Amino acid sequence: MRNERQASEHTIDNYARDISQFADFAFKTAPSPTLEPPWSSADVHHARGFIVHLNEKGLSKTSILRKISALRSFYRHLIRENVATKNPFLGITSPKRGRPLPKYLSVEEVARLLDAPMEYWRSIEGEPSVKDKDAALFAAIRDAAILELIYSGGLRISEALNLDMGDLNLRRRVFKVRGKGKKERLAALGPPAVQALENYLRERNAKNASKGAAAPLFLNKLGTRLSPRSFQRNLKNYLDIAELPHDMTPHKLRHSFATHLLDAGADLRSVQELLGHANLSTTQIYTHISAERLKAVYNKAHPRA
Repeated sequence: MRNERQASEHTIDNYARDISQFADFAFKTAPSPTLEPPWSSADVHHARGFIVHLNEKGLSKTSILRKISALRSFYRHLIRENVATKNPFLGITSPKRGRPLPKYLSVEEVARLLDAPMEYWRSIEGEPSVKDKDAALFAAIRDAAILELIYSGGLRISEALNLDMGDLNLRRRVFKVRGKGKKERLAALGPPAVQALENYLRERNAKNASKGAAAPLFLNKLGTRLSPRSFQRNLKNYLDIAELPHDMTPHKLRHSFATHLLDAGADLRSVQELLGHANLSTTQIYTHISAERLKAVYNKAHPRA
C-alpha cells in the first residue's frame, strides 16, 4: 500500500487494523512479529462470519465495505506471494452502500465559524486561567487561517495541515495541495483567506520559525507541525462561540465549499477539479444537495406546492 499505491499513513493504519481484526476473529490471534496467523486456512465461512460479527457490533455499511475491500486486496497479495491458495473474500457479496447526503453549513453559519477563533480569544483574554496569552493569541490567529484555508480551497483537514511553506503563493493567490494517493492539485485563495494567512505568517515569523520550502506551514506551540487532533480539540471551543452543533467537523466546511459553489452556478467538472475527486460520480452527490435545497425553497414559497 505504501510503496506501490502511495497510500496515506491514515489509510495504511485503517487497513492494518482491518486485517488484525479479521485475524483475531478467525484465528483468535492478531498478527505480531513473532506469530503469523494461518492465513491459508481461512475460507468463505470465516469471511461470512466476520461480516455477521461486524453487523452485530453495529458498524456502518461504509466501514464494513472498507474492511471487505481491505481483506480482499490482502488475500490477493497473499496469493501472489504464495502464502495462500484461495481468496475467501472473493465471492462475498458486499452490502449496498447507502448514499446519505453530506451535511453542510449555510453561508451565514460558515461566516460565524470563520470568525469564531478570534471571538474565542477575546472571550478568554482577561481570564486568569490563560497562563500564556501569547500562545493563546497565536493559536487563535493560526486556527482562523486554517478555517479560512479549508473553506477557500475545499480541503480535507489532513491536506490543510500537511501544507509546507513552499506550497503557498500568496502573490498569485493559489497553493499546491497533496491529496489522496499523493495526487497534487492547485487550490485558490480568496481575499479573506489571503488576509488571514498574512496575519498568521506575521505571527509565525515573529517566532523565528523556519521559512524553508519544506518547513510545515501550521505550527503547534512546540514549533512542530500541528496535528489534526490538536486542531479538532480547539474546534470544540469555536463551535460553542459560533453556536453550532458539536458534531460539526472540518470536513463539513469542505462539503459547504462544494455546495455553495454549485448553488452559485459553478459547473460540476470545475468543482470536481477543485475537490480533487478522481471520479465525477463522487462530486455528483453535491448536486443532490442543491436539488433538495431548491425543492425545500419551492415547497415553502410556491402557493400551489
